[in-house]
Amino acid sequence: MGITLNLRSARAADVHVGRSPLAELMSVLHILAEPDHHPEAQRWTRRLGTTFDASLTQEMSALSPLWARLRCRLLFPLTLPLDQSFEDELRLLEKLPLEEFTELCAQGVLGFRERVPDAHSLRHDPGAACRFITQCERRSFRRGELAHELMASPEGMRTRLVDFLERCGTAFFAAEWRAVYDRLEAAVVRLRTDVRRRGLAEVLAGLSPTAVVPQGGTRVRYDKLAVAEIDIGPRPLFLVPSVHVWPHLTVKDEESHPVVLQFAALEGQADGQLTQAELRARMSALASLGRMELCRHLLGEPITTSELAQRLGLDDTQVSRTLRQLRDAGLVESEREGKYVYHRLATGTLLRLGQDLLATIMR
Repeated sequence: MGITLNLRSARAADVHVGRSPLAELMSVLHILAEPDHHPEAQRWTRRLGTTFDASLTQEMSALSPLWARLRCRLLFPLTLPLDQSFEDELRLLEKLPLEEFTELCAQGVLGFRERVPDAHSLRHDPGAACRFITQCERRSFRRGELAHELMASPEGMRTRLVDFLERCGTAFFAAEWRAVYDRLEAAVVRLRTDVRRRGLAEVLAGLSPTAVVPQGGTRVRYDKLAVAEIDIGPRPLFLVPSVHVWPHLTVKDEESHPVVLQFAALEGQADGQLTQAELRARMSALASLGRMELCRHLLGEPITTSELAQRLGLDDTQVSRTLRQLRDAGLVESEREGKYVYHRLATGTLLRLGQDLLATIMR
């Protein structure tokens, strides 16, 4: 399972790195639409929410299908150059050919990796439009409403979307973009240098701790729910850093458009994401009643293997083996003091376990 980038035909010139304020705004809107999925940002979202008036909040909710799950390709860069201003990106959205807007918006409204009819069919074939609306209604009431609106008036839908995005810019995003700009700039400078000096597979694998480079070094696979293989070169790849996309790594692969990979710009911060194997090891270690009982004894002050064995009525070898399993899973910390080794529960790791599980499921 996962998305694989095939780099067999790729050159450094096919890879472009740059910021996108519109894509960053979409990451913010995604968090606001799914706050329960981002517990690490709850304090920030509550503070941000105080800047919205009721009408903006209502419109944010109505349009949320465009970024709540399968983020709409319209709000990622569609063409070079990257690093355009927020205003220029909105003007490009306004000038986009109507059929192109309709097709990309329709995929975002549906919010699922199912094929939607092409724009010409949606606009000129009532049967295709009706089937698309039914697809969206099965997904959710809000998606159905947006599908009706898009089929009735694509231009009206575009005007509504651009107006909403402009209001977001005025209400909160202009200030947020200034706050994250330097961090994104650092990520862009570093990554452009890496693309010039290092192998593409190595550079792209470095964008996610879950990335795997299979033997041969011409592919990079990311741990994603979707399954796809995407050829890079001569088709371009846009690498877009984001402060707010974590823990996701977003890959967009709409036909006839550049591939987009939006990644977390951590710049000096640890990503903290676990691989699926690491998460399974921790969950498995806690699934045993015996290991769980041992963890309860490790929660207080540090304790030696011999004392643990005495308390549990087990021999030292059995306890040592169990401790090693827990330590390998990152759940126990051991430290030597003199001739004794003391063990304690890694409470910080346990406290993060729920968030680690959620982040693994979401990415």
